[in-house]
Amino acid sequence: MASGRTQGVRLLSGVGFLRAFSRVRAIEQALREIKHRFGMRVVHYSIQGNHLHLIVEIDDPSMLPRAIQGFAVRLAKTLNRLAARSGKVFLDRYHAHVLRTRREVRNAVWYVLENFRHHLREDIAPTGADPCSSAAWLGPRFTDDVPIALPRTWLLRSSETCIIQTDDTLAM
Repeated sequence: MASGRTQGVRLLSGVGFLRAFSRVRAIEQALREIKHRFGMRVVHYSIQGNHLHLIVEIDDPSMLPRAIQGFAVRLAKTLNRLAARSGKVFLDRYHAHVLRTRREVRNAVWYVLENFRHHLREDIAPTGADPCSSAAWLGPRFTDDVPIALPRTWLLRSSETCIIQTDDTLAM
């Protein structure tokens, strides 16, 4: 079983703002549908205006391109339907980075879950945890219906140092 990996996926401009309610729900549904397919588990995600960040585990690293392609096809069809358009959705190929140390995993999780503060204006960024990320599903709300999977690898399990505090903020 491979350790955690970060993925970045950017979309074309005609697809629409990904943080809109209908698109967030569509992305989360696509994540639910691929949650245990192709040997890939999405452990954390963050939806930005025009791109996604994913932290995934994959059983067989050679299956990563196929797993991401399966997710991309499912997501492209849904986003095209919502935008009443057809054609290409993704701007380029995904970017992958293998996470090898606990520090790297901790920093990646923090970056993914807090990335919305970097992309949104300070006056409109929500306080607390990002509602368009896996942070919204952590803690007591974790059920079988959530769009993320529990980590199986030691590296991701042991590096779960981001804790949601009582005011819904993340602490390390």
